[in-house]
Amino acid sequence: MVTPLENEFSPKNIERRLYQKWEQGNHFSPRSEGEPFVIVLPPPNVTGSLHIGHALNHILQDIIIRYKRMCHRRTLWLPGTDHAGIATQMVVERLLSKEGLTRQMLGRDAFLEKVWHWKEKFWQRITYQQKRLGDSLDWKRERFTMDDGLSSAVLETFVSLYKEGLIYRDKRLVNWDPKFETAISDLEVVQKQEKGFMWYIRYPVIGVSQTSVTVATTRPETLFGDSGIAVNPKDDRYRRLIGKNCLHPLTDRNIPIVADVYADPDQGTGAVKITPAHDFNDFSVGKRCNLAYINTMTPRATMNDVCPEKYRGLDRLSCRALVIEDLQQKGHLAKREPCLHTVPYGDRSDVPIEPYLTDQWYVNATVLAKPVIEAVRAGRVKFVPENWEKIFLSWLENIQPWCISRQLWWGHRIPVWYANDGTVFVEKTEDLALEAAQKHFGKKVPLRRDEDVLDTWFSSGLWGFATLGWHSDSQDSVAKSSQDFQDFYPTNILVTAFDILFFWVARMMMFGWHFTKKCPFSTVVVHALVLDEAGAKMSKSKGNVIDPLHLMDEYGSDALRFTLSGLATPGKDLRFSLARMHSSRNFLTKVWNVAKLCQLYHAYASKDFSPTTNTIVINRWIVAETIETTVKVQDALEAYRFSECTSIIYHFFRGTFCDWYVECIKPILWEYGNHKRQDAVTLETRQTVGWVLQKTLKLMHPFIPFITERLWEVFGDNQTLLIDAAWFKEANHITKKDWKLYAQAQREVYWIIDLIKSVRSVRAQVGLTPSSFVALHFKGISKQHFSLTQDHGTIIKRLAKVSAMDEGARQGANSGQFLLGEATVFVSSVQDINVKAEKKRLQKTLWKAEKDVEKFSIKISNKEYLRRAPSTIIEKDKGRLAVAKEKAARTSEALKRLEKS
Repeated sequence: MVTPLENEFSPKNIERRLYQKWEQGNHFSPRSEGEPFVIVLPPPNVTGSLHIGHALNHILQDIIIRYKRMCHRRTLWLPGTDHAGIATQMVVERLLSKEGLTRQMLGRDAFLEKVWHWKEKFWQRITYQQKRLGDSLDWKRERFTMDDGLSSAVLETFVSLYKEGLIYRDKRLVNWDPKFETAISDLEVVQKQEKGFMWYIRYPVIGVSQTSVTVATTRPETLFGDSGIAVNPKDDRYRRLIGKNCLHPLTDRNIPIVADVYADPDQGTGAVKITPAHDFNDFSVGKRCNLAYINTMTPRATMNDVCPEKYRGLDRLSCRALVIEDLQQKGHLAKREPCLHTVPYGDRSDVPIEPYLTDQWYVNATVLAKPVIEAVRAGRVKFVPENWEKIFLSWLENIQPWCISRQLWWGHRIPVWYANDGTVFVEKTEDLALEAAQKHFGKKVPLRRDEDVLDTWFSSGLWGFATLGWHSDSQDSVAKSSQDFQDFYPTNILVTAFDILFFWVARMMMFGWHFTKKCPFSTVVVHALVLDEAGAKMSKSKGNVIDPLHLMDEYGSDALRFTLSGLATPGKDLRFSLARMHSSRNFLTKVWNVAKLCQLYHAYASKDFSPTTNTIVINRWIVAETIETTVKVQDALEAYRFSECTSIIYHFFRGTFCDWYVECIKPILWEYGNHKRQDAVTLETRQTVGWVLQKTLKLMHPFIPFITERLWEVFGDNQTLLIDAAWFKEANHITKKDWKLYAQAQREVYWIIDLIKSVRSVRAQVGLTPSSFVALHFKGISKQHFSLTQDHGTIIKRLAKVSAMDEGARQGANSGQFLLGEATVFVSSVQDINVKAEKKRLQKTLWKAEKDVEKFSIKISNKEYLRRAPSTIIEKDKGRLAVAKEKAARTSEALKRLEKS
C-alpha cells in the first residue's frame, strides 16, 4: 500500500525514524558479495562537539559510501574517535582548575579516571551528531584509539620499530609548550607576527683593548645560555677575532668566537650570539663548532639555577626586562630598534613555545618516508586535487626526526622500563620487561617505567589498518590478522582536510607501507576549510562559529548536506552562508511538492514499465535528459567533484524536470485527475513521470538521503529501501535505435523551449503584461520547424501566452522580434510595446553578433592558427563566423524595420 505523503516536508518527523530503520536493518554493514570499497573515518577528537568542518568531511564521505553501496560494492565505512592526548588533557585540566584542583593533586590514576568519564560523555555527543548528519557508518565496527585492540597494536608497533633501530632516544631541541610542560611537533606550532624590539648587545673581546663584538637579538633573556659568538669566515671585519674569546656581559664567563657560514655578513651586525639549547639554528651551529649546550629554563619557562641568583624563578618576560636594565647600567646595551618578528605559539595552549633541550623518543621518519615518496611518484597513491601531491612530496623529502614522546598523562604510555643503572628495556608488558632484565642482569631487578605517553599521531598513524584487526606480533602478520583486515585492507580512499595532511596522512602512509607493505589507501581526497561568508576562518574569539546541530535543527540534515556538498569545489575554501541554507531548504521543499503533485495524479512507474516504449516526444525527451544527467552525475562522483554533482542535480530537477517537463504535461495530468482519462497518452505520461522521479531520487540519495528515502516509500519499487537500491544503469542498455529517437526528441523539444524562452524574453523587455496574449509570425522558417509549432502548439500557447501562430512577416507598431535558427519571429500584441526597450534589446543583440564576427574573423585570418589548429576546429570556427554574420545582418534589418514602423 502506498504511504501518503505528509502535507509539508518536516525533517524532524522523518530523520530519526529513517536512521533507526537503516541502522536496525543492518544496512550500514558490508553486504556479503561485491568488490570491497572501504573508507576509514578520520577519527574526531573526543574533546567536544563536531564543528562545521567535521560536518563537511563526514558528508563528503557519506556521499561516496552511499553511491558505492548503490553500485553494489561491498562497502564499509568504519567509525571511531581519537583520544587526542594534549587537547583532551587540556580540556579536563581546565575543568579541574575551576574546582581549584590540578592533575598533580589528584594523582595519575584518579586524573585518568576523570578523563575517561569525559571521553564517554563526549563520545556519546559526537555519535549523536554523526547520526543526525546521516552518516551511514558501520557502528558494529566502531573503534577508539585507546581501546584494547588499538592499544595493543600501538605497543607492538613501538617495540618493533625500536628493535629495528627506527625508534631511539636522543637529547635534542624540541618545541616545548611551557603551559602543558610537554614537547609538541612542528605541525602544532602557529607562527604569529608581533611587534617587538631588536636589542643590540656588546660583548667585550678579551685581550683586544677597546674592542667588542655587537650582536642583535629579539630574546635577550636567553643570553645566559650563550656559548659562542659566530662570525662568517669570509667577513673581513671579524676574521682577526676568530679563535679569541668574548666576555659574557652579565656573568664574566668566557665565550669563544667561532667561524660559521650561518652568520650572514649582510644581516644585522654580521655577528650572531649562539645559544644552542634555546634556538634550532643555534643547535646546529653548536654541533658543528663543538659548543656547550646550556639550558637556562625550567619546564615552566622560568629561569633555572644556571642563571645568576637574581634572575632565578623569573618568567621569560620579567627576566628580559631585568636583563635589559642590567645591560644598560653596565654599558653593554648599544641600542634598540622596533621590529616586527615571528613568534611561535602552541596551537592548543596559545602561549609562546620555547626551543628546549630535553631527552625525547624519536622515530627515524626519513627511513619510513622513502617508500611513501616512491609510491606517490609512481602513481600508486593519487591526490585529489593533484596539486597536493607536489606539496606532500616536498614535505616528505625534507622530513625531520619525529619526536613521539609527550610529557602528558592521557595517552598510550611508552612501553619502556629503566633499571637503576639506566639500562633500557623495551617490551609490550612489564612482565616481559622484567623477564628481559632478569636475563640481562642474571637476577631479578626492580624497573621504573617511562612516565611519558606517545604523540597522538603515533596511534592515529595505525588507524588505516589497526582498526581492521592488524597484528604485528608475528612474522606472518597477515595470517595473524583478522578477517576484516584480509577482506578490507587496503582501503580505497581517505577524505581529509588539508590541515592534517602531514599530521596524519603522512604518518598513516609511512606506518602502512612499513608494516603491511601496502599503502592504507590509493586515493587521498583533500577538501578545503569552511570559512564564514566574508571569507574569514571560523573561531570562537571572532564569534563566527556555526554549530551544525543548530543548523540541522532549523533547516534539517538534508539542507546542510546539500549546502556543504554544493560548496565543496576542489581547491577552493568554502564560504558558508545562511542564504545558501535557505536556498537548499527551498529546493527540498520543491522536491517534496512535486512528489505530492505526482502522488495526487497517481504518477507511478509500474514494474513492467520500460521508457523505451514511449511514443510521445516530450516523454522521450525527459527520459533522454534523465539518462544523460545520471551519466554526468556519475562521472562527477567518480572524480569527487561534489559541487558539480549538486549543480547538475539542482538544474536538472528544478529546471528540466519541474520548470519544463512537469509544466508541459500538466494538461495531461489534469485530464486524468479531472476526467479520469485512462488512454495511452495519460498512462504513458504518468508512468514516465513516476519513472523519472524514481531515477532522480536515486541520483539525489547520496546527497540528501532522508527526504529521498521517505519519498522512495511512496515512489519506490516496494522491494528494497533506497539505501540499498541499485544505481541507475539504464544508460548501459539503450540501443542505437533508442538513442536516435531520444536525440531527435531532444532536438525538437529544445527548439520549442528556445522559442518559448525567446517569446518570454521579448514580452518582458518590451513591457507586455504577464496576462496579455501575443501572436507569433514566422519569416523564413523551415517546414520542419513550423511543423513543430503545430505539433506542440498547445505547450507553446500555454507556456508563452500565445494566441496564434502563422507564417509570414507582420510588422507593426506593436511588434517585437527575435531570431531563432533560420527564422525571424515577430511578436505582435494588441497592447502597445515599449519601442525604446525593443530597440535597446536589438542593439545589444547586434553588438554581440558584431563582436563575434570580429573575433572569429581575426582568428581565421591568423596563418599560425590555420597551420596548427585541427581541421575540425577550424571548420567549426568558420561555421561560427557564418552564423554570427547572418545574425548581425538579420538583426540590423530588424532594427531598420523598427525605425520605419
